[in-house]
Parts: sequence; C-alpha cells; structure tokens
Amino acid sequence: MSQAQSPSSSGSSALVDPSRQGNVLVLTINNPPVNAFSPGVPEGLHAGLDMAEADEGVQAVVIIGGGRTFIAGADIKTFDMPREQAPDLRGFITRLDAFPKPTVAALHGTALGGGLEVALACNYRVATPNAQLGLPEVKLGVLPGAGGTQRLPRVVGVQKALEMMLSGNPIKAAEAEALGLVDELADGDLLTAAVAYAEAIAQARPLPRISERVAEGSAELFAAARAGLGKTHKGQLAPGLIVDLAEAATQKPFQEGWDAEAALFMQAKDSPQSRGLRHIFFAEREAGKIPGLGKNTPQLDIRSAGIIGAGTMGGGIAMNFLNVGIPVTIVETAQDALDRGLGVIRKNYENTAKKGRMSMDDVEKRMALLTPTLNMDDLKDADIIIEAVYENMDVKKEIFTKLDAIAKPGAILASNTSTLDVNEIASVTKRPESVIGLHFFSPANVMKLLEIVRADATSETVLATSMALAKKIRKVGVVVGVCDGFVGNRMIHHYGDEARKLVEEGAKPQDVDAAMHALGLPMGPFEMSDMAGLDVGYLIRQHQAKVAGQPKPDGWLDRIVEQGRKGQKTQAGIYDYPDGRKPVPSAATDEVLNTYRSEKGLQGREISQEEATKRLTYSLVNEGAQILDEGIAQRAGDIDVIYIYGYGFPAYRGGPMQYADEQGLSSVVADLEKYGHTPAPLLKKLAEEGKTFGDWDREKARG
Repeated sequence: MSQAQSPSSSGSSALVDPSRQGNVLVLTINNPPVNAFSPGVPEGLHAGLDMAEADEGVQAVVIIGGGRTFIAGADIKTFDMPREQAPDLRGFITRLDAFPKPTVAALHGTALGGGLEVALACNYRVATPNAQLGLPEVKLGVLPGAGGTQRLPRVVGVQKALEMMLSGNPIKAAEAEALGLVDELADGDLLTAAVAYAEAIAQARPLPRISERVAEGSAELFAAARAGLGKTHKGQLAPGLIVDLAEAATQKPFQEGWDAEAALFMQAKDSPQSRGLRHIFFAEREAGKIPGLGKNTPQLDIRSAGIIGAGTMGGGIAMNFLNVGIPVTIVETAQDALDRGLGVIRKNYENTAKKGRMSMDDVEKRMALLTPTLNMDDLKDADIIIEAVYENMDVKKEIFTKLDAIAKPGAILASNTSTLDVNEIASVTKRPESVIGLHFFSPANVMKLLEIVRADATSETVLATSMALAKKIRKVGVVVGVCDGFVGNRMIHHYGDEARKLVEEGAKPQDVDAAMHALGLPMGPFEMSDMAGLDVGYLIRQHQAKVAGQPKPDGWLDRIVEQGRKGQKTQAGIYDYPDGRKPVPSAATDEVLNTYRSEKGLQGREISQEEATKRLTYSLVNEGAQILDEGIAQRAGDIDVIYIYGYGFPAYRGGPMQYADEQGLSSVVADLEKYGHTPAPLLKKLAEEGKTFGDWDREKARG
C-alpha cells in the first residue's frame, strides 16, 4: 500500500494523518500495531471530517489504515474507562453516517469489531482481496456496540449476520463483495484504488446509507437461532442479546435498534462473563512474558524434531510439527507399535481431509515429512527430541541417558512427562541446561495448551526457544516450575480427591459431574477420568505411595481399576460405555461403592449441587494459591490460561482464579473452612486484605 502525501499542518493529529489526493481527502490512521480505536483516534478523525466539511475543494473522503491493517477493533483496555474518558466510537459513527460528502473505507489486513462498524458507517467500502472483515465481540462476552447489530443484517441478510456475529469469525473480502459488504476489490495498490473509486462517486447523490435500508427476517429464523445457542453458547449472555438485537433490526426503525444496542452492550460489558473473557484475553498474552527473557535472548533454530514413542501422545505431538512443515523422526521399540502409530496419524489426517479441512495432497505432504524408525541413533541430527513414553521415572532416565550420548551438541532434550521431576530426569545427562519439560495435553494434535516446565538448570536459550516453538506449532505456551504434577495436574489431583470424597460422603458420580456441568465445564471429574484412562491416575497413586513408603492405595476408585475397568478404552470405568463414548451410570460402580462405604463405616448424606460445585472449584483455587506462593506459577493469570486451554474450564468464567475473584476471596475462604479445608496462606492473606488474585498479579508485575 502506498503512503499518503505529507499531512497538512492545520489538521494533523498524532494518530490520524490527513493528506490531499486531488479532490479527495485521505485520512490515514497510524496507531500501531493494529490501529485500535484508542483515545486520540476519534479526535483525529473528527478533525479530518472538519477539514473536509470546511474545504469546498474536497469532494470525498477516504479513511485508510497505515501499516498492516485497517482498524482491528476497539481498544479493549478502554472498556473499563469512565465513559467521559473512553474513545467515543458511537459518536464518531453517528457523525460519519450523516456526513454530507461521500466517504470510502479502504480496507486491508483486518476490519474487525469497531473497525468494521466504522466501515459500515461509510457510504462505500473498497478492500484488498486478502482483507478480512468480522465482528468478533462475542469472543469477549460483549456484542457489537456501535451499530454492528443493526447495520450488518441490513447489508448481508439476517442469517449471515447472525452467523458472523455469533461465531465471531471473519470472512474474506471476496465473500464480503459477493454479499454486498464490499463494493469493490482493489486491483493493485489499495490507496490508489480507493482514491479512484472516491473520485468516481464524488458527485453521486443521494448518498447510500445502510441505516436507511430495511432488514428482513422471519420468526422461524430467530427461533432456530435461539434454539441453537443451547449447543453452541450454552450459559452465555451475549449471544442471546445478539439474536435479540438482530431481530430488532427487522422490526424497529434503525434509531430504536441503535439505542437498544447501546443499553445491551453495557449490560454485556459489565457482566462477569465479559470480565472473564477479557481477563483471559490479556492473561494469554501475559503468559508469553518471562522475567529475565527478552527479545535479545538467543534462540535455537528448530528445523527437525525427534519423537520417542509412537503412541497416542507421541503421534499427536508429531502431528504438531508436521503441520508446520518441520520434519519428524519417530522412534518405537517394536515394528507393530510403530506401524500402529503411523496408521493412527494417517487416519487422523485423512479424517480431516474428508471434512474438507485439507486436501489429500496435504495429507501426503505431511506424511512425507515423517520418518519412522526402530533405531534411536537416527535421532542424532534432530534439533529437538521429545520423549513421550509412559510415566515411569526409571524408563525416562534410561532414555535420557541414551539421548545424552546420541543427540548432537545443543539439541533440546524434552520430556512430555505430566507429573515427574524434570530435574531428576535432567540429572542423568551431562547437559542439564538442554533439558526441559514440554507437557502436551491429550489429544496433543488438538489441545492448545503446552506446559513448559523450567528445570533448575534449563538455560534461558532453551526456555526462549521452547516458548517460540510453542507459538510456531500453534500452542499456548505457559512456563511452570518443577513439582509433582506441575500446575495443571497438581491442581487436578486435589480436584479429583475432592470428587472422590463427595462420592464417599454419599453423592453419586453422575451428580458430581453434573455439578461441574452447571458451571459450564463440558466434562465433570469422573467423565474426564474415564476419558483419560483410570489406570493413569491409578499408576500415579501407586508411584506416589511407593515413593512415600506408604501402603498400596485402596480407595473405591482403585478397586474399580483392579476390576479391569479402565474407562472409555475398555468400555467400562466409573461409567459403562455401551456405545463406546456416551457414559451411562454403572451398576458395577454402585456395587463397589456400597461395599466400600460399608467396609469403611461411611454414612451417606444428601449433597446439594451448590456444595459439590463449590468444593470442587475451590479445591482448584486453594491449590492454585499454594502454587503461586511457591513460585511454581508466575501469575494467577497463567493458572487460568492453563485451565481454559488444558482442562476445559469455560473461558467465560475466566479460569478458576478469576472465578474466585468474582465470588470474592473472603467468601471462598469461608466456604473452604465450612467444608473442612485449610485455606492456603496466600488465599487467606489476600482475603483479609480485601484483595484479589488480579491485584496480586498486578503488584508482582510492578515489582
């Protein structure tokens, strides 16, 4: 895109540069990196419109973004500003919609949220072919608040508008042109094309205004949209309000819909759901900031990877590298296991191709990057080697001893362990600075979370490389310290203990799971255990007891595993799985529970859903507070990111620590004590001081 001419001194703004191109005034927004609608942008745009209105020689106005994008949306940091200090997007759009001279939005990069709403208020839109247009507000628990719910249905039709607003996903400019959302695709330089378009329509009257159009939609369409929310947006506020406003666009004059949108936007913005989603938006970005690491920290170039183990985890991990064009050598100990693992990888890719998400050529290109072998020596040239075998310290130490002798100098040696001590694993090598934990979550080719476990000797270069690699393979990387289970599984251990106690006290497993469904989790603790495999937790408990010199565990869940009921994979666990996937309450589990309670002298009682939800959720919070106090996690926000992306905690709750902040930490402490738990010292301290985990994060960031 060409640069505009030098701005006029009379109308220049720090964030908006006006320039003349013949009889067209070009307003270029320069608010890097994404030209967000921050304070200063509306003032600059208003000043530009003032110039255009005062100058008879200006016959049309082009609004364009400098740099790599148009306006990528409102500045989310301004959402909590007092109204008089926040940028007045609605005020500017009101003026733009009524402006007496033709206005053209020149779109490249992204026109999202408030950016698309600005474009919709212009008379015309010109876009580069690769531009993307969308209204993603629902992903932050809000709704388009500057006319989007009223204008978009009037342009693309109600059904498409609902699809865009409820998914929050953008569409390409070519589709936007077909829908009438874009008037012309630029052939070549965008600014040149936009100015030419503006000159061509400079005398056109009356000016087209979307606010003057009529939107049409049937009662059946809106009823179907509302019915669908139960599947796609269960428990969420903003999606229902979006449907209501889209319906208003078909039934009420524009001004009434515009006014209703403003009120409902504030209702959504001030909800705990929006606060939770905005919290996780920023927490995910903060998770990438590691104290001591900066842009100048050296990184290794990862051009090849080795994976040890072609099972479920190893195969899934390999796919992440293949997907971004990094060749993988995958090692197994037996040919049948190797063949089985390769078959699963191919099947996963072919299933994706059948769904139209990739071509068969893409499948073959990925598979061609994969080299199977039974010889660990074939990993000698790999830049990173990830061990993905079962959780046994002796086995892992044996593998790392061999890797230390095989791997080239400087190669990263990573373990996918989910619980074991990475320091102990590193101790068998002569290069502990090259050892790190990379804990992928199952299924590893799908789940976004990557716990990056920093051992005592892990070098800054290896840590920085691992963080960059997480981003490259499209994972959300979160750095954690070494302890039993790290962050996610250490917390889930206490969560699982609380779930088992609830059942011992009289709750049914299905009622415990339902208590977490009520909070918005897709799976409760027992459904999750069955899916992961009950034998996994069983082996961990056996290992922990052995290390501690304690007797073999004999809980009711251990007894279920010892009957050969290992979960979904055996079609029998805590639940029965007659169809292989759907859990059905099990008579066999009831029998084990009745026997266990009788032997232990346990008296059952009625347990409310509220009690179950609190005890389960606050068990996570309490252990999370202890983890923060020990420095295993850097921030409460990091814990929330881990639970959103690794454990299915609903994003609109913001994660367990944000959820606790919303409930009030003094209430959390009181409930923990009520149910017989000792609150973690940090949790109790924050509650007594009237602070939140968010306050703790901010204070720590300030040093």
